[in-house]
Amino acid sequence: MLRPASGVVRILGRPLGELPRAEWAHVGQLVEVPSAYPELTTRENLQIAARLRGAAPATAEEALDEWHLGALAGRRFGRLSLGNRQRVGLAAALQHLPRLIVLDEPSNALDPAAVLLLRDALTRRARAGAAVLVSSHHLDEVARIAHRIMIMNAGRLIGNLDPVGADLERAFFARVLADDETRTRTRRGAL
Repeated sequence: MLRPASGVVRILGRPLGELPRAEWAHVGQLVEVPSAYPELTTRENLQIAARLRGAAPATAEEALDEWHLGALAGRRFGRLSLGNRQRVGLAAALQHLPRLIVLDEPSNALDPAAVLLLRDALTRRARAGAAVLVSSHHLDEVARIAHRIMIMNAGRLIGNLDPVGADLERAFFARVLADDETRTRTRRGAL
């Protein structure tokens, strides 16, 4: 994770820079693209991810089942499709049942069946008490699992949306466009 340019980011109640290494084991993250070894198999990558987080060896096998990756367990990560790489990345990020989950565009490249697996996995973990933060442009998918939707634009929080509200995309784009116009006027006034 990167340090914030301003403000304070707290993870599990502590400022980001003060989080002890052992506490990172309680965080599951997938930011942009899965981090895995291309020459290792799906199973080996999941085993390494589990070991790094202090999870039991059986955790990787459970993740293979949960994410329907059994048929790909012996295949090298580098030879998987983009969607299956994403599935492996999600399995690695979530297999140890983290207390905090941070995902950036988690449904990228996923087929419809994998999107359902993702939705179910996040819902189960949230019900078990995990905090889940998802950054996504797929508002319809986010609304199915979110309790709260926050809108960011240009690195700033600019508003909230009700997940059960009507026409989320229209409301989202209206807020972003209004913020863009405000920032443009502010910049022009500063010149």
